[in-house]
Amino acid sequence: MARRYDSRTTIFSPEGRLYQIEYAMEAISHAGTVLGVLAKDGVVLAAEKRVTGKLLDLSSAKEGGGYGGSGEKMFLLNSNVIAGVAGITSDANSLVNFARTVAQQHLMQYNDDIPVELLAQRLCDMKQGYTQFGGLRPFGVSLLYAGYDPHYQFQLYHSDPSGNYSGWKATCIGANNGTAQSLLKQEYKDDIGVEEAIGLVLRVMSKTMDSTTLGSEKLEFAVLTYDEVAKAPKAKIYKPAEIDALLRAQGLAKKDEDTEMKS
Repeated sequence: MARRYDSRTTIFSPEGRLYQIEYAMEAISHAGTVLGVLAKDGVVLAAEKRVTGKLLDLSSAKEGGGYGGSGEKMFLLNSNVIAGVAGITSDANSLVNFARTVAQQHLMQYNDDIPVELLAQRLCDMKQGYTQFGGLRPFGVSLLYAGYDPHYQFQLYHSDPSGNYSGWKATCIGANNGTAQSLLKQEYKDDIGVEEAIGLVLRVMSKTMDSTTLGSEKLEFAVLTYDEVAKAPKAKIYKPAEIDALLRAQGLAKKDEDTEMKS
């Protein structure tokens, strides 16, 4: 009998659990780390890239800096919302396309950017539906939403495969999220600024990533701020060269192999 509860997404186990959702969340806990920090004047996201290799063609990523699908973990959902994803990237691509469509429909209907929480709700309604109907499996991906709207200002949300979402000041999803959460609890301050948040995010990533060195080939980075001149939110997904410059500024850049051998 136990096998029926395992294989069917819509059947509760005798303890009242949906195993397929738990399996999806377990898959996410093995994915690359994604970390977000909410500052008083912006939101910072960083993500660990797992797909690396010498033969991988990264020319589009270098030119686009993560826009248009050239990135693996950071996506621009709308001019006021960036998402970081942890889990099955193909599932993430499907959800990102849905979110972009929802955001554009809202813009066309109301001539205004979609509120961040409403976008998270729309995605979560869809994800919840995939836990309820036979023949469907839950999306194996969690998302961090960094966004801005005039009413609630800067916001950071997290949603999981069950369709639950929650607001955070700082959070982490993916591998080593427990370690990252404990570090964030120790170092996060309510009045933190964007520059300080960038340093905090990079320090925590350097301690939680599986890799011993931080570099643009293993890291994606994004910041959402408010442009006082344009009077609009400004989303920036960093290009590899900009990530390396950030790491050098924070003293976290990987050393050159020749320098290491000399030392």
